[in-house]
Order: sequence, then structure tokens, then C-alpha cells
Amino acid sequence: MEYFLHILILIGIYTILSISLNLLAGYTGILSVAHAAFYGVGAYVAALMALKLHTPFPLNLFLAIGAATLFGAVVGIPSLRIKDDYFVIATFAFQIITFSLLNNLVSFTGGPMGLPGIPQPVIFGFTVSGHIPFLILTFIFCVLTFWIANRIVASPFGRVLKAIREDEVFAQACGKDVSAYKVTIFMIGAGLAAIAGVLYATYISFIDPTSFTVMESIFIISIVIIGGAGNLWGSVVGAAVLVTLPELLRFVGLPNSVAANIRQILYGGLLVAFMLWRPRGFIGEYAFGRGNKAEGSRQKAA
Repeated sequence: MEYFLHILILIGIYTILSISLNLLAGYTGILSVAHAAFYGVGAYVAALMALKLHTPFPLNLFLAIGAATLFGAVVGIPSLRIKDDYFVIATFAFQIITFSLLNNLVSFTGGPMGLPGIPQPVIFGFTVSGHIPFLILTFIFCVLTFWIANRIVASPFGRVLKAIREDEVFAQACGKDVSAYKVTIFMIGAGLAAIAGVLYATYISFIDPTSFTVMESIFIISIVIIGGAGNLWGSVVGAAVLVTLPELLRFVGLPNSVAANIRQILYGGLLVAFMLWRPRGFIGEYAFGRGNKAEGSRQKAA
């Protein structure tokens, strides 16, 4: 039972991450490889505040979101000046820089040894301890994140994001400040990713830089693509599939070292298969990997 609840908590955390990235990749057409960096910033800020200053969980959460949002501006403002493959390379560079800082600032972040003993959340005097209370907390944040994202994409602001995704030049011709919109949604996505980082840090009670590598960013991208870009429910489906499916390898009886390698092969194989034959994912509205965005729109219409 506890194992099942653990899987549900992980699905919730990755749902928040994939929703936050879906706002960028699915609704705006910005494919970032630095999302695990924002995830890590949120986790480390909350953990350091709790361990060093013993501040309460709500304040830690607020500060983590603020720090990740500001970091999103630091990454987004210079990176969004370039486009397509060059933008992906730029975000990849920021992801590597973030991992290196977390790994080498030993006196501050603990370096490779990480930060153990992160206290569990205390909300209104109640300590969130155990799988069921933490699952409830995660579910609340999932619903809140989904609601925020849904309000964004259903607003005039969200319609401009979709216009940028489909034809950035046309959006500029309509008088929209495309750069401002892209930086804003980049910051919002970073802030939402920090929520998942705070939940992960307080749930596991230990974090180290290996949890926030570029492979983690690729995994989050895989969730968005397989679940369906441009559809918030696709993020939920993708998280459920990609978190649950590899866990089935535990019941095959393979050694952990072998199962870990097969898990990576499984992720890669699914990603390649969906990019080739189902670029819109399970229930997506935007197709990655097409020659142009208009063709992706025709796929949706079909």
C-alpha cells in the first residue's frame, strides 16, 4: 500500500513539472532543456531555508517560487533572444551550469553529499508526515497548479501564447510584444516547477545534484511530448504513464543496475516512437518534430 501511495505522490510531483513545462513547450512553442534547473532551485532554496534558518514551510515555498521565477528571468531574457536549436543549446548550457554550481558549492549546497534531514512540512501546526497526508498535500498543489495553468491558457494572454507558437512574426505584426510574453511565461513556468521541487525535497527529506541533471529535464520533456503538448490533461496522462510504466520492471525480478538501464532505454524508445508516429502524444494539440507549425495544425484538424 505504501509503495502504491509513493507512486501516486511521484505522479503528482511530475504532473506539476510537466504542466509547468507544457506552458512553455506546448502552448508557446518554447522547448527548454533547463527545466530541471528550476526544479532544483526550488528544492534547494526550500531545503536550505528549513535547515539553516528553520523558517516555516509556507515561507520556504514562497521564497522558492520567487527564487526560481527570478532565475527564470536570468535564463530566459538572454536565451529567448535566439531561436530554435540555438535556444535549446542555450538552455542546455544553463542546465549544466546550474548542476555544476550545486555540485561544487560544497559549503553551501553540500555538493555531491547533498542535504540530508530536510524537515517535513508543518502547515497550521499540523506536520505532514506519512504517505497519505503527503499525497493529499501533493494533490492540492496539483489541482492548484492545473487551475493556474488553465486560467492562463484560457485568458487573452494564453491566446497570444498560442499565436506566438503558431506564427511568431504574425503575432509581432499584430502589435504584441513577443519577447515580453515569452519571458513572462518562461518565468511563470520556472516558478511552478519550483513547487514540485519543494514537494520533492520535503517528501524525500534528502536532495543532491544528481536529481536535477539534464536527464531529468529530458524526462520532463518526454512526459509533455508523450502525454500531449498543448493540452494540460496530457501532462497528467504523460506523468502517470512514464512514472508507472518503468516501475513494472521491479516485478520482473531484474537487478537494480539492469533495470535502471532498461528504464532509460524504455524512455528513449517511447520518445522516438511518439516523435515518429504520434508527435501530438496521447491527447496533445501541438505536434513536435514537424517540418513547420502549420503542418502540426493540420495534424490536429485531421
